[in-house]
Amino acid sequence: MPELESDQKLTLDVVLPTYKRPDLLQRTLTSLAAAPRPEGLAVQVWVVDNNSHDTTPEVVAENRKEFPVPLHYVAETVQGLSPAMNRGIRESRGDLIGLINDDEEVDSRWYEVIHRIFTSTDYSFLGGPYTPRWGGEKPEWVMPEFGSVVGWVEAGDVPREYGPGFHGILMSGNAIVRRAVYEKVGLYDVALGRTNKGLLSCEDEDMFERLLKAGFRGLYCPELIIHHYVPPERLTRRYHRQWCWGQGISKGVLARTRPSGVVEILGIPRWQIRQAAGGFLRALKGKVGLAPAAAAFEGELRVWSLAGYINGRHFWKQ
Repeated sequence: MPELESDQKLTLDVVLPTYKRPDLLQRTLTSLAAAPRPEGLAVQVWVVDNNSHDTTPEVVAENRKEFPVPLHYVAETVQGLSPAMNRGIRESRGDLIGLINDDEEVDSRWYEVIHRIFTSTDYSFLGGPYTPRWGGEKPEWVMPEFGSVVGWVEAGDVPREYGPGFHGILMSGNAIVRRAVYEKVGLYDVALGRTNKGLLSCEDEDMFERLLKAGFRGLYCPELIIHHYVPPERLTRRYHRQWCWGQGISKGVLARTRPSGVVEILGIPRWQIRQAAGGFLRALKGKVGLAPAAAAFEGELRVWSLAGYINGRHFWKQ
């Protein structure tokens, strides 16, 4: 892809869904305002209020007075992360659409990395790491293997192209996508994604599969950093169990409409059954002191994930 002419600006619209977190939203907006913007990048920000019913409109209005780029407020009444993201994407106008969350702060080089990648390569989408900003002491059993539970996502220091040979997926908390991509593959599945009624997920997995199936190429760039706040309530075993249960349900629901491509037993991937069985044994050993606490809890979470998957695959109703 040729570089842009010097008088032609690349346009980026940042879509920022929010739900009942005005204090954290303020931190996100402050980071977006403070990050330097390259000369060749024109930025707008769209805050999508998903029924917060608090001071969120006032936070946006106050920031708008001196915000360095156009700052918009949109209300989305259909509850859920996917509807909120979709509303923001529909409202946006830029060549690029950036998705972040209201509990994140962008790194100071965030805009610079976006501009560099999209003016020097032909990649259609770009993602990067989530570095945790711990809101409390991190327990020893919080492991990178289940880092997604608390929004801790890192895949090394080397840029990698998404797809075969790389386990990472594009996650909507730190995603930059060309507008033409959504025009071809559609928006996020509103049957998936977090709502105020539960910790469902897999909207990112569903979108990522559609991106690759449509032939779009994407890059994981370790320099595209966001700092994700992890509140104390997520540093509990109860939250981890709930999250794995919810994600399991989401994956089970997703599997109803698409073949897994692996050997299954009663609709459940055999590898997942085997993984959960090993996890159950580790959890039992942990109960009697024969396995480290972290390994035992990791095993327990495998069981919760399987239980949720069975629920979503065979029993869950919207």
